[in-house]
Amino acid sequence: MDLRPIESFLLDHRIKGVPGGIEPFPISRIGEKHWNVLREDLPLPLAILKESALAHNGAWMRRFLGLSGAVIAPHGKTTMSPQLFARQFADGAWGITVATPQQLQVARDFGVQRIVLANQLVGRQAIRYVVSELERDPRFEFYCLVDSEANAAALAAAAREAGLDRPIQMLLEGGYAGGRTGCRDLRTALALTRSVKRHEPYLALRGVEGFEGLFAGSTPEKEAHVRRFLEFLVEIAISAAREQLFAPGPLILSAGGSAFYDMVVAAFRDAGMDREFLVLTRSGCYLTHDSVMYREAFESLRERSPEAASLGAGLQPALEVWAYVQSRPEPEKILLTIGKRDVSYDDMPVALRWCRTGDLRPRAVSEGHVVTGLNDQHCHMSVPADSLLQVGDMVGFGISHPCLTFDKWQVICVVDDNYTVTSGIRTFF
Repeated sequence: MDLRPIESFLLDHRIKGVPGGIEPFPISRIGEKHWNVLREDLPLPLAILKESALAHNGAWMRRFLGLSGAVIAPHGKTTMSPQLFARQFADGAWGITVATPQQLQVARDFGVQRIVLANQLVGRQAIRYVVSELERDPRFEFYCLVDSEANAAALAAAAREAGLDRPIQMLLEGGYAGGRTGCRDLRTALALTRSVKRHEPYLALRGVEGFEGLFAGSTPEKEAHVRRFLEFLVEIAISAAREQLFAPGPLILSAGGSAFYDMVVAAFRDAGMDREFLVLTRSGCYLTHDSVMYREAFESLRERSPEAASLGAGLQPALEVWAYVQSRPEPEKILLTIGKRDVSYDDMPVALRWCRTGDLRPRAVSEGHVVTGLNDQHCHMSVPADSLLQVGDMVGFGISHPCLTFDKWQVICVVDDNYTVTSGIRTFF
């Protein structure tokens, strides 16, 4: 990957998190400033990534995949940071997953050569771009999802009209009633695989895919739904293979959330396929993890998976957002300088640690400090009457669902365990 355009990107005080009144400088030199978050060298709110947690999480996933025999194409939509994509490739990623044409274009601009579009490829401009990239770069390996004969026909027509000399590679998407996209039953799925086969050499069916992350209910109920859904995807794959409907090469079996990838790997690994196949998982949130949603999901994963449990210390939250206490208008209520413009709010952020001016040793936030709501730029927090927090104190928050925090920051500082800035990453949302 070519990260030079990012390394030369100029930072100035128009970018959130950069101090006012400084001369513009390239992001590659941010570590030379020796800024420290706890010393108040940077304005708050501020999103940061902990280098030690990123390194730990990358190593953990590498070991998990080594034990399971699967490969990963982490979902780029989580971070939309080519610098983090490069880090994931260095950790052994098979490819990068994207969800939209814009995300695909960003990944291509920075040299990603193997991309899974975990969506249907629709629309004149999106199809035109993919076909032109396949024509332009023979090394570009592209996969998209398909769940309708109309979409398959449209893509075949575009490839034929362009005179494309290699097929658009597809993964048939299985779905479930009330869910998102995907074929709902085996009959529909097999009819579609036969349709794709008829469109050779312009299309090539390379595998079966699904997304298992939207089932509702208690954890046991969700796990039961996921297990049945994965069995359905395997049934599609076995039935289509029996009719020899897949293109040559290893068959790809893929599903892709950040909560159940252990179940995905186990179900596909034991699928009983009679041809070579590749188990592809697409978790995007493992690298940064979080302090609520995926922390809870990971505890369930460890309980289910002996392989995960055998790896010792689990994933660590790498992403924090820091803010000031700006008001304590009531004994049991404080307001802080973060809001919906700064953090995700699927679940409320969690106060982890705090620091007072002049003290570079953050302390744990005690029980009873609970975020009760967010406005655009304000955080409402209920606190005990004897809380030590006062106006001007800094509070570091853990977040839930990293995807929706990353998209609120153009630049995020990477810090060491003392909260000294060592580098910066840029996002492209």
